[in-house]
Amino acid sequence: MLSGTELALAGLAAAAAGMVNALAGGGTLISFPALVALGVPEVVANITNTVALCPGYLGGALAQKKDLAGQRKRLLMLIPAGIIGGLVGGILLLYISAQVFHILVPFLILLAAALLAVQDRVRDWIRRHTGHDGTEGRGCRNAALPVGLAAVYGGYFGPGLSVINLAVLGLFLDDTLTRLNALKQCISLATNVAAAVFFLFSGLVIWPLAIIMAAGALIGGAIGGHVAGRIDPGRLRWTIVAIGTVVGLYYLIRLFM
Repeated sequence: MLSGTELALAGLAAAAAGMVNALAGGGTLISFPALVALGVPEVVANITNTVALCPGYLGGALAQKKDLAGQRKRLLMLIPAGIIGGLVGGILLLYISAQVFHILVPFLILLAAALLAVQDRVRDWIRRHTGHDGTEGRGCRNAALPVGLAAVYGGYFGPGLSVINLAVLGLFLDDTLTRLNALKQCISLATNVAAAVFFLFSGLVIWPLAIIMAAGALIGGAIGGHVAGRIDPGRLRWTIVAIGTVVGLYYLIRLFM
């Protein structure tokens, strides 16, 4: 049982994650290690974190609603792929040995940090290869399988999913970055909600923790939206990359000690 102080610290970590997600992405690299540091088992921490941060994804999707105009067919085709992949990832998390997840954690964190580090390059690549009128595009069906595979990763762990989705959409769809980003937000939301709904019945969600963290993530997201113009997202992103790298290396060293 976590103490009041520990619950408060988890709420602050979730608030920081919500703010970072609103500004640069990669907030889970703060909240997940924070839960583990508080003594929450890694699988339980991952599940509780996924459930707790869902409201933040919803807020991000609603904020970009206007950029989804004309993308109904894409949503109908790609969101099911995100849902199915999220469920598969959630199933893998629950039914693969916790020891396997323990071994994978440092590599997953380092992968997430690396994805966050190349986010700008991914966006630059997309800008060079897109910028057209937002028609449905013939690549939508081709994008379904890669989106589904990315969703499996998202349901299993989560950090870095948005970067993977944006890269996949930029590769297969011919559209502006803004509209692809809105589409990515909805797919990521669907993936995380699918995994979270599955986790609701796992008996592994620490509900007091999840509720406090959900409130913290909402507050942090709101703060991030208000200060977005005052903080350099690039510097913040590299700060989170550095934190993720240090945390990942710490877990990696601990794994072999």
